[in-house]
Amino acid sequence: MRQADKSAMTPNAAAAALAWLAEMGAEEVIGEAAVDRFAAVATPPPSVASSIPSSRRKPEPMVEPEPAPAIVARREMGSGIRLPSGQARRWDDGGGGTAAACQTLDDIAAALSSFDACPLKKTATNLCFADGNPNAHVMLVGEAPGREEDIEGKPFVGRSGQLLDRMLAAIGLSRQAGEPEKSVFITNTIFWRPPGNRTPTEAETGMCLPFLLRAIELQRPHFIVCLGATPAHRLTGRSDGILKMRGAWLTFTGAHGNIPLLPTLHPAYLLRQPAQKRLAWRDLLSLRRELDAH
Repeated sequence: MRQADKSAMTPNAAAAALAWLAEMGAEEVIGEAAVDRFAAVATPPPSVASSIPSSRRKPEPMVEPEPAPAIVARREMGSGIRLPSGQARRWDDGGGGTAAACQTLDDIAAALSSFDACPLKKTATNLCFADGNPNAHVMLVGEAPGREEDIEGKPFVGRSGQLLDRMLAAIGLSRQAGEPEKSVFITNTIFWRPPGNRTPTEAETGMCLPFLLRAIELQRPHFIVCLGATPAHRLTGRSDGILKMRGAWLTFTGAHGNIPLLPTLHPAYLLRQPAQKRLAWRDLLSLRRELDAH
């Protein structure tokens, strides 16, 4: 930027520019010189967005999330995935058909790697689909990757992931365990880091949701644990706050029948509110009792 441009920038314009940089994920300095990250990755397949010159593209506008709808009616899509009818059309326009064609969890990972409809992929470093044992009896569903997850391409590897591992170990579970009854499979509601860790839009969540539903259908867990409000809302259709939902066993209705679902507090929230760990511990004990009785 020329010196004349700097002097002409008003305080309000400067504040708006900084806010935009933070929204795009440039919230920290990691080197002496700027690095063009986009030049280091392969050019994605042609799409509607990639056909627009980069100089004319505008950042994805912030969209206020819509309230999660109560599931009053359902319709089938693809290979048996059932979606709330009020949002089924939007999800069909996203990844519904692609997700339904996947026959294995590896197919889902491959499909997501080439799925360019979700704008979050353009600003993320890596796809962050899943970790753990694909045969585990327990599936954990988080919200969205953070900075460390974006770098490593795995869910829950930062501070919240380290806390989650300790929480699971306290009831005899581990993502590294080979036995299905002692292991967990971990995935997310969103598979790419939102810029600046902002809240994903309804459209972004809708594009990823068919892949999550297909992963549940293929993995066929005995129990689902939702870490935070976002996965609990998406998989149950409820809109209650997580403090109201947590600890109560609910039901996820999938293609293969009903699966017990337990909402609990996200580890990132527990790091900010350590006093609430007692509530998460009660939820873990409830899960342990169900596993022992299964």
